Amino acid sequence: MDIAIWIVIAAVVALAAGYVAAMAVSRRNASSRANQIMDEARREADVLKEARILKAKEEEMKIIGDAERNASQRLQKVQAAEARAKQREMQLNQQQGEQNRRKKELEGLKNSLDNREQLLESKSAEVESLHRQAQEELVKISGLSAEEAREKLVESLKDEAKTAAAGYINDIMDDAKMTANKEAKRIVIQSIQRVATETAVENSVTVFHIDNDEVKGRIIGREGRNIRALEAATGIEIIVDDTPEAIVLSGFDPVRREIARLALHQLVTDGRIHPARIEEVVAKVRKQVEEEIIETGKRTTIDLGIHGLHPELIRMVGKMKYRSSYGQNLLQHSRETANLCAVMASELGLNPKKARRAGLLHDIGKVPDDEPELPHALLGMKLAEKFKEKPDICNAIGAHHDEVEQTSLLAPIVQVCDAISGARPGARREIVEAYIKRLNDLEQLALSYPGVLKTYAIQAGRELRVIVGADKITDEETEKLSAEIAKKIQDELTYPGQVKITVIRETRSVSFAK
Repeated sequence: MDIAIWIVIAAVVALAAGYVAAMAVSRRNASSRANQIMDEARREADVLKEARILKAKEEEMKIIGDAERNASQRLQKVQAAEARAKQREMQLNQQQGEQNRRKKELEGLKNSLDNREQLLESKSAEVESLHRQAQEELVKISGLSAEEAREKLVESLKDEAKTAAAGYINDIMDDAKMTANKEAKRIVIQSIQRVATETAVENSVTVFHIDNDEVKGRIIGREGRNIRALEAATGIEIIVDDTPEAIVLSGFDPVRREIARLALHQLVTDGRIHPARIEEVVAKVRKQVEEEIIETGKRTTIDLGIHGLHPELIRMVGKMKYRSSYGQNLLQHSRETANLCAVMASELGLNPKKARRAGLLHDIGKVPDDEPELPHALLGMKLAEKFKEKPDICNAIGAHHDEVEQTSLLAPIVQVCDAISGARPGARREIVEAYIKRLNDLEQLALSYPGVLKTYAIQAGRELRVIVGADKITDEETEKLSAEIAKKIQDELTYPGQVKITVIRETRSVSFAK
């Protein structure tokens, strides 16, 4: 037992000794490995250190190089600034020397001028003395004082100046008349050539055609109730007579006549004609015509390139379609006048858009909703002012028949273009009796003046030739006579456009050789 224990103990001791030996060997190996790692770490640290040192040296060299370059650039700038400063200093020195030289020259000139001034003063005194002596001599010789001689000289110069000025003024006026007439004729002819519109015939009646006369009885209705209802609804007199296949609509309002015509057309086409149906159709047609009036006004303004018109003015423009004057459709006349105004304004260097606007609106006073007791030009001007048109356009509307004073260049253009559109051949229709009476009135008015032998109204009454006796009227009096006849025609007669008065005076000397 004891031996066994000792054996176990010996074994344990042996194992412990082996373990201790193994641990010692392991420690030695670990220590050796640690030393090896530390050596490698030291070598790597040395390598990194050297790399960092090299990099730092490179950065240092780079910073030093940049600093040297900056220092070199700054040095160059400083040197350039010094050079400019030196050059500026040299220039200033030169300028100062030049100023000193000029100063000396000016001083020399001043001295010279002072000397000359003294010399002039002495000469002036001498001349004044000689002038007094000469005046005294002239007074002794002529027997007139200086004031009297001056007055005579002034009077003679005045007479000469008046004569020369009169001749000069006559030459200028003759030249201006020739040039103005030529230029005005060119502008007017060019405007007329570039603008042309169709004309319409003025009617106070409209003829409604029907297929057969049986329709007339249906239109009249039982005891005339249908025709009375139609006349009451439209305000137009409907004449049903023996004229075959025709009914006459009579009235001075063209819009109402158109409403009556369209309403009759719808009633006859539909076949149902009775008072209730008549009122319904007339109301419907009236609305359609009103819409067509507005559409016509809008289309007209778009065609002419006019923008910003008040809706009420657009409606009045459309209403012109159903209005005529002396056989000329008012809307066509206004469109033609607008285009003529634009052409003339362009030729004269004015605003063609404003001229076209004034030309279109110049007759809106002929189509008001009510009937005030005012000339159409003044009424049109008030309507334009009411709807915020510009003052020059309002003045052009109001002055195109000389009811108000013309205050802008648009006014005479509108007046002239209105006359061109209304007075050109074929634009307006005139009753033969009225035409002949107008010509006779022109001739009789001119014959009423003393010294007038014969008168001839030519060119459809647009020119009046007046022949006077050479022994009764002088050449100077002929001009006065033509002006007086023109004024009297303007004051007493009514006529479209303008009338040219030509007074002719001739002297004939006849001898016979026997």
